[in-house]
Amino acid sequence: THPEITTRKNIKRYRKQLESLGFSFDWDREINTSDPKYYKWTQWTFIRLFESWYNKQTDKAEPIAELIKYFQKAGNQDVNAVCGNVESFSSVSWNAMNEKEQQEILMNYRLAYLSDTIVNWCPALGTVLANDEIKDGLSERGGHPVEHKMMKQWLLRITAYAQRLLAGLEKLEWSDSLKEMQRNWIGRSEGASLTFKLAGKAAALGGIEVFTTRPDTLFGATFMVLAPEHELLEKLIVPEQREKVEAYISKAKNRSERDRITEVKKVTGEFTGAYAINPLTCKEIPILTADYVLAGYGTGAIMAVPAHDNRDFAFAKTFGLPIIQVVVKEGEKPGNPANWKESYDSKEGIIINSGFLNGLSVKEATKAAIDKLKAMKIGTGKINFRLRDAIFSRQRYWGEPFPIYYKNGMPYPLDDSELPLKLPEVDKYLPTETGEPPLARAENWKTKEGYPLETNTMPGFAGSSAYYLRYMDPHNDNEYFSKEANRYWKEVDLYVGGDEHATGHLIYSRFWNKFLFDLGLVCKDEPFKKLINQGKIQGRSNFVYRVNMEKYAEYLLWKHIKKLGLDKEIIRNYKDGTRRFDFYHQEKELIVEIKSLEKLEKLKPYYEDYIKTTNKRLILIPIADIIDNIEDVANDIIQTLQNYDKGVILNKGEIRESKPLFVSKNIDDRTLYSTPLYVDINLVDNDVLDIEAFRQWRPEFNEAEFVLEQGKYICGFEVEKMSKSKHNVQNPDDLIGKYGADTLRLYEMFLGPIEQDKPWDIKGIEGVSRFLKKLLRLYFDDDGNFVVSNETALDTELKVLHKTIKKIHDDIERFSLNTCVSAFMICVKDLSSCHKRQILEPLSILIEPYAPHLAQELWQALGHKKSLSTAAFPQYDEKYLRENTFAYPVSFNGKMRFKLELPVDMTKAEVEKSVLSAQNSQPWLKGKTVHKVIVVPKRIVNIVVS
Repeated sequence: THPEITTRKNIKRYRKQLESLGFSFDWDREINTSDPKYYKWTQWTFIRLFESWYNKQTDKAEPIAELIKYFQKAGNQDVNAVCGNVESFSSVSWNAMNEKEQQEILMNYRLAYLSDTIVNWCPALGTVLANDEIKDGLSERGGHPVEHKMMKQWLLRITAYAQRLLAGLEKLEWSDSLKEMQRNWIGRSEGASLTFKLAGKAAALGGIEVFTTRPDTLFGATFMVLAPEHELLEKLIVPEQREKVEAYISKAKNRSERDRITEVKKVTGEFTGAYAINPLTCKEIPILTADYVLAGYGTGAIMAVPAHDNRDFAFAKTFGLPIIQVVVKEGEKPGNPANWKESYDSKEGIIINSGFLNGLSVKEATKAAIDKLKAMKIGTGKINFRLRDAIFSRQRYWGEPFPIYYKNGMPYPLDDSELPLKLPEVDKYLPTETGEPPLARAENWKTKEGYPLETNTMPGFAGSSAYYLRYMDPHNDNEYFSKEANRYWKEVDLYVGGDEHATGHLIYSRFWNKFLFDLGLVCKDEPFKKLINQGKIQGRSNFVYRVNMEKYAEYLLWKHIKKLGLDKEIIRNYKDGTRRFDFYHQEKELIVEIKSLEKLEKLKPYYEDYIKTTNKRLILIPIADIIDNIEDVANDIIQTLQNYDKGVILNKGEIRESKPLFVSKNIDDRTLYSTPLYVDINLVDNDVLDIEAFRQWRPEFNEAEFVLEQGKYICGFEVEKMSKSKHNVQNPDDLIGKYGADTLRLYEMFLGPIEQDKPWDIKGIEGVSRFLKKLLRLYFDDDGNFVVSNETALDTELKVLHKTIKKIHDDIERFSLNTCVSAFMICVKDLSSCHKRQILEPLSILIEPYAPHLAQELWQALGHKKSLSTAAFPQYDEKYLRENTFAYPVSFNGKMRFKLELPVDMTKAEVEKSVLSAQNSQPWLKGKTVHKVIVVPKRIVNIVVS
């Protein structure tokens, strides 16, 4: 199916669901990022990025056309740009270059550029994947293997904005945790960049550049580690190590960077056979490769100082490499690193074992080491960022086409007048037979002049990076959005979204917005002023328990063996090398294996081969025999113990295969030997399974047997992430059909604070449904008759209403929606016998944002013709919020006996008189003498008696 058809179908479905939930969206501003009218402006922005460079001096993006003029006059020697590796050239050299040579140099400066880079390549899907699309080395979609591969890709030079992205966080009203996630992702670090020369035959290759945040520890660098993708690695490997290293590199390619970063306990690596020279000790140090070093961070190579870096320490311990302590805590003596359990990673202390740095503090030594590297002309101080340029190419069909054509192998942008460049028709949405992207299948995918067009498409975040700006002016065909519209709307006041976007969409959008700010198109350089991370609604999964017959039969037999007193002679879970068997009688050399009949027949040759090589005896027992005839089987085993014939005995008994068996959650110990299987939550009501519906859902279990408890099959449950694979996704259509949209809305808000994850529980929604019925009964009687009167409200009723209005006002401002719902419940409870318009009319307006459908119906029932949406939101009156009475806790000899509500303006004497004369006081005063009455106004009353 053409992706456009499925996309439009999904849009139609999602919009219907959003409308059925009563969300107040302005559908006049609806946009579709896959519509050419929208992605025209994504393509337009890409061209602007391609035609821009980043000037460090002005700290902003500027036109490439101005840079070319500068090259023509003065070359690049004084250009302070964020760029790739470019050699210095003069204006004379530039002007003497041909067009292709000039374009190759400019590619190093462009904010959108083409480059060979290491990517996550998924052969099965035929496309590059982002880090967050991979889990455990497999694609999130389809579970296919992913490998690292060098490919020519489009990238966005987001690193040019790294410092601005970091600094901009300070002025945003975002959660501290989200800001910290972005700070860590951007990863600013100060240190030194230096070159380690190579030793021996490798010296001709030059040196290895590293970035280190700890130049003060250079004397402690005892080895180097290169990322498996490092460009020099292939040339460094000595012949005798090549097979091992290449096998390691191949394995590392199948692991995602996320796995490589987080898996700190597993230490792996290989020695290349080559050596580098520590520039300060002048000693040769070995060069290894390990996947904990990433190609994209720093230079893809590290100097390893194991005494003062935990991962280097673990690596050195594993491979027996030297560990030299060069930093010591002030006032302490040096230790013996050979006895350490972990490294000393502190950035404070005094330098030791480091020549001219000895005795300096870490801070002083850092500066001195950098000065030395500068003097030796092998290094300099440097600020580095973990953030990497964003790969912007995808090898799939459904994405924005790049507005790029190729001339002499070099990319050029289309003219703005040719936008949008629409997706062409193709015969298949798969890569070509030669591995090119699907667009290569399109006929005449060329410019009108005959130049080939780019066949990659843009990634998903291309269209989502600035959609919010288009909302400001969605139907403007002449520009992205007008300056007037942008000046009116400015930025997004409130963004509600999950923290899973912290290092993806939220970074890309900020970068995209800052670039447009540099162009003068937007008036704010940050897109999202305030951001709230909503918690996820967690699903309540249900399980059925399918008995693992093999494990259960093994358990039954062991139970009987113990009953016969043979458990001291027989070993359970016997291991022989890599093989594992169920039971083994050591003295008689008898093995007992329990398997399904199908497995026994298949594995019989394997067992026979094992018996020949070990000279042991083996009895094989089908599962059904154990379960049906435990006594007979146990006797067979005992008889076999007396029989010294060698070989394999297949005990068949009454041969039959056991049917699938499901046991209810609490029935017996069979649950312990069961495999939990997810079941569709729509087949379960309060953990009770509809067995017939389950059989229809899983036809392979039509003949299954179900062991019930009290006539019901009780499922297990667990609260976890909602997922289709767990069959615990709640379809809003079903819930709306059963309870109504307002109940669903209120229940979601009632679950808890907006920022917290919240478990879904179908039982809880029933309570919210009952609350709405109570609300209705204020307006209608049980027969549906309208009962609202024009009677004047009592002060107590007005007090309940205005306290609720104030609570709702305050809590909405704090986004505390769950406490708003609680306030409504308290209000309705306190007004249970009130049917007065003066109270109920403002209440219907007040609850409208929470239960809009019901509120509109109540509003019409109250006699209003216009929509409730046009009514003014209720305001509270302070006079009804003042407390006129106070419920005094009344104590006798320090023990509180009852509460007495009295006016707050009573004097102490009046309070005392009222308490002593109160009917509730009489049992405690009878036959007693009052010695003292203590009255604390609006606090307590204590009467001392004897």
